[in-house]
Amino acid sequence: MSGQSLLVPGDISPTRPVPASIPRPEYVGKEGPAPYEGPEVQDAETIERMRIAGRIAARAMEEAAKLIAPGVTTDELDRVAHEYMCDHGAYPSTLGYRGFPKSLCSSVNEVICHGIPDTTVLRDGDIVNLDVTAFIHGVHGDNNATYLCGDVDEESRLLVERTRESLNRAIKAVKPGRKINIIGRVIESYAKRFGYGVVRDFTGHGVNTSFHSGLIVPHYDSPHHTTEIKPGMTFTIEPMLTLGTYEYDMWEDGWTVVTKDRKRTAQFEHTLVVTDTGAEILTLP
Repeated sequence: MSGQSLLVPGDISPTRPVPASIPRPEYVGKEGPAPYEGPEVQDAETIERMRIAGRIAARAMEEAAKLIAPGVTTDELDRVAHEYMCDHGAYPSTLGYRGFPKSLCSSVNEVICHGIPDTTVLRDGDIVNLDVTAFIHGVHGDNNATYLCGDVDEESRLLVERTRESLNRAIKAVKPGRKINIIGRVIESYAKRFGYGVVRDFTGHGVNTSFHSGLIVPHYDSPHHTTEIKPGMTFTIEPMLTLGTYEYDMWEDGWTVVTKDRKRTAQFEHTLVVTDTGAEILTLP
C-alpha cells in the first residue's frame, strides 16, 4: 500500500450560498431532521421525482470527479458539485444536515465516510470518495463513488475495483420477497474472499422525501435485519470495504470517520427502487 502520510484536518471555507428560489429540505437550520413517518414503498409519482433527483446527484458527482488530480483541493470538488446542483434547481442535501457544512462528503484514503471538504490537497496515489445527494421536487437522490488520483498502487486500485463489484452484486441480489439482509450477505461473502473488512456501523438507508427514512440496509450478514423487500421500496446500498479492520475512530469534527488501523477504505453507492423483478438504479447520469 502507498506509504503516504495520514490525513490531517484542513481549513473549511465559508458556507456556499444557495439561491433563495431553491426549496430547502425541512431540516435546514435545525439540529436534526423530523422523524420520517411515511411508507418505505413509494408511489409512481414520487419515484419519478426521485429519478430526477438521482440524475442530478449523479451528474454533479461526475462533474466534480473530472477535477480529481494531484494538487486539487477537496474544497474545489465541493464547489463544482455545489454549483452544478444549484444551477439545476437542486439543493445539496448534506449542506446543513445536522450541521454538516458542505455540499458533498470527500473521504480520502483512510477516511471511511463523511469527510468534510477543506483545504486538503489531493496527492498522487490517493483514492478519494465523493458522496453527493441532491434534493429537488421534495425528494432526495443519493450516490457516491471512489476515484483514483494519479498513479495509484495496485492494492488500493483492486480495493476500489472490488468495492464497486460488491455493490453491483448486491444490487443483483435485490428481489421482492427476499429479506433485506441478503444484501449484506452477498457483500460480506464477496469481501471475505480478499480478506477485506466490511464496515458495520455505517449502513445503507431508506431514502425518499426523507434523507434517511429509518430503514437500515446493513452491508454485513446480519440475522437481525429481516425487513421484506417489496416493490416500490427506495433505499441506498453503499458498501464500505477496508484493507484491514472495520473498526473506526472519529475526528474531533464529529463527522470524519477513519479506520482504526488507518488502512485504506473504499465505498460505492446507488439509490434504488425495487421493481417487480429486481431493482432499478435511480442515480445514473
